[in-house]
Amino acid sequence: MQIIKLDATDSTSSYLKNLISDNILDDFTVVVSKKQLNGRGQMGTVWDSEEGKNLTFSILKKINSLPVVEQFVVNMKVSLAVYEVLHGLKVPDLKVKWPNDILSGNDKICGILIENMLSGKNIQSSIVGIGLNVNQIVFHKLPNVSSLKLILGQTFNLDEILTLILKNLKKSFSASEAKSMVQLKSEYEAVLFRKDKPSTFKNQKDELFMGFIRGVSANGKLEVILEDNILQEFDLKEIKLLY
Repeated sequence: MQIIKLDATDSTSSYLKNLISDNILDDFTVVVSKKQLNGRGQMGTVWDSEEGKNLTFSILKKINSLPVVEQFVVNMKVSLAVYEVLHGLKVPDLKVKWPNDILSGNDKICGILIENMLSGKNIQSSIVGIGLNVNQIVFHKLPNVSSLKLILGQTFNLDEILTLILKNLKKSFSASEAKSMVQLKSEYEAVLFRKDKPSTFKNQKDELFMGFIRGVSANGKLEVILEDNILQEFDLKEIKLLY
C-alpha cells in the first residue's frame, strides 16, 4: 500500500484523480493531507477542516467488474468499515446517515464521497474520499457537527486512526470477506439513521413532507414510506433528510 502524505492540496480526491491520469497506480494507493483547501462533500458541499486536526484522505480502490447498477455496494462496504472502526473506539450512538455520512447522535463526525470510474457498464475503480473530524473542537457556523475529541474527551493520533481505517477497508474489500448484496444491505440498514422513525424531508421544490425510512433499494435509493402507506424510492438529488 502506497501512502502519499501532503501538507496541503485543494482536494485529496482531485489530487488522486490527477495521479491516475499520468500514472499506473496500485490498488489502495492513499493520498492524505494535513490541509484541504477545497475539500468536497456530497452535492457540492464544502468539507471544512482545521489544519492538522483531522483526517482528510482519499483511496484508490480497483474494482473487478462491478456492474454500475450495483455501485451502492461500494458505499455500503466503505460506510460499514468506517463505522466498525468508530464503534471499536467506543463512539456512542453511531449511525450511518444515507448515503454514507457517519453520525454520533445527531452530529456528523465523518463524511464520505465516492466517485466511480466506469468501463462500459462496469465500475473499473473508485476514489473513496473520507473526512473524519478527530481533534478539532471548534466548528464555525456548522450546526450538528462534532469530533472524536469532543465526544470522547481525548486527543487521538491521526496516523493510528488512519491505519485502523485502511486496515478495515482492506478487510471489507477482501475476497475472504465477500458478502452477498442481501447480507450487506441488512448490515447497512441495521445502523441506518432514523430508520423506522417519523422524519421530515425536503424535495427538489423545497416542499416539506413526512415519512418513515424503511431502508435502501438494491441500487442505493432511499426507501421511504409516505402517506397512505405508499413506498417510494428517492435518489440523492431528489430528497434531503431534515431530521
